[in-house]
Amino acid sequence: MKLTLLMATLFATLTLAACDRNPTVVTVPVPVPGPAGATGATGETGSAGNTGAMGNTGAMGNTGAMGETGKTGMGNTTVIVVPPAASAPN
Repeated sequence: MKLTLLMATLFATLTLAACDRNPTVVTVPVPVPGPAGATGATGETGSAGNTGAMGNTGAMGNTGAMGETGKTGMGNTTVIVVPPAASAPN
């Protein structure tokens, strides 16, 4: 039984190996693009964007330079400071 199976396998292998056929080459045509079409209509204008977020408060500025000392007054001079007028209540 083993010899029969071995001989059948050997015979099938030799039979299939003897059928050496040339492969068939199929040439596929390359598609060629056609002429360009007409230009489409212009699209509509988009909607306006949202307002951006408010920025942060800036840093405080530096202290200014100190002014010069004033001159000494002459004699008996009196200075009257008038307060500003009161504004109307809201």
